Amino acid sequence: MLEATGQAAVPAVRVWSVSALLRAMADALEARFNPVAVQGEISGLSRAASGHCYFTLKDEQGQVRCAMFRRTAAMLDFAPRDGQLVQVRGRLGVYEPRGELQLVVESLRQAGQGNLFERFIELKARLEAQGLFDPARKRALPVLPRAVGVVTSVGAAALHDVLTALRRRAPHLPVVVYPASVQGAQSPRELQAALQLAYERAEVDVVLLVRGGGAMEDLWSFNDEALARLIVRSPMPLVCGVGHETDFTIADFCADVRAATPTAAAELAARPQADWLEGLQSLQGRLQRGQERQLARLMQGLDRLASRLGQPSHGVTRAQSALDLLEQRLAHCVALVLQRERSRLDAQARRWPGQMQQALTRQRERLERSQTRLGLLDPHLVLQRGYAWLSDEQGQPLVRAGQARIGQTVQASLADGQLGLQVLSVPGVDPSPG
Repeated sequence: MLEATGQAAVPAVRVWSVSALLRAMADALEARFNPVAVQGEISGLSRAASGHCYFTLKDEQGQVRCAMFRRTAAMLDFAPRDGQLVQVRGRLGVYEPRGELQLVVESLRQAGQGNLFERFIELKARLEAQGLFDPARKRALPVLPRAVGVVTSVGAAALHDVLTALRRRAPHLPVVVYPASVQGAQSPRELQAALQLAYERAEVDVVLLVRGGGAMEDLWSFNDEALARLIVRSPMPLVCGVGHETDFTIADFCADVRAATPTAAAELAARPQADWLEGLQSLQGRLQRGQERQLARLMQGLDRLASRLGQPSHGVTRAQSALDLLEQRLAHCVALVLQRERSRLDAQARRWPGQMQQALTRQRERLERSQTRLGLLDPHLVLQRGYAWLSDEQGQPLVRAGQARIGQTVQASLADGQLGLQVLSVPGVDPSPG
């Protein structure tokens, strides 16, 4: 189609409606690219109440918005998180209500860790090995702080949340703000300067290092190594409340206490004023009731003393009653003791004959065993086996040949009698006369 312009005709430009143009773009993407597989790093991950997940897939030079519907998200075997390097498969399209390019994710799998997450893991492991996360060095928060210090950006929502929580819980508590940017290249240096100022002033008893939520790159200032070491050197307890409940930074591990949110950090640092007032009222009530009970006891004691002074005969009567009672108890106790002893003697008398008989039997058996052993030692038993017992004229036993003399008369005792013998020779002695 041509359109006249005075001197020459030019092709007419087609005029699209917005919706038609978007549909045409979607058709072109479908025909040219889909299905598509993309690798990148997750950023800004959020999960809606419906179960759908939305995030940005990015690399160093670009990014694309992604939508992963509930059915696909439910089939994952891991929990996606910011900074994670993943591979997605899906279909490129145009989200017509906003005219944005969108990748509808049909499958998602891990492809390793993103650069930021890898740096986070390496730094965390190194600082943990150096003892910066040691629970033994972490301190408890003061119960009644003089003042609370807050390190954050003066324009951040986190400061508003902290001040609101402290005003609600402890309006009497002074708050000192040490301003510093919480995002950007200059943020780590400003955070360190703010903390150093709080340390030098020493005007607060606890410091809150806070920031609202965001992607990993937004919170990266709180993963600075120099900031982590400065947090560890804090002279007062330090609470780190950065991001949301699922966000973790190096500062969280170095702080004395980690709070899930900035508001939670404020709640940890200050106990509600109402609790203290309620405690004081409870103590006041206990003190008053204690005084009333003490006064009542003293008054009763005075009444008893006055009664005793007014009628001294009552004291004598009570003492006489007490003596009578003691006398009865003594007589009863003596009777019980005598009865127990009598019962014991009767039982012993019944057992005595049997015990004596058992003792005599044991002694008789012992004597019989001794007699048997003694009989076994009788030398006549040896003589019955063919041995003889030699003795000299005085009846002394001869046990060695050297004890005898040639011509000596000796007695030989045998099993059935004695023989008189004369020594004819002795070993080693010449039998011929001198």
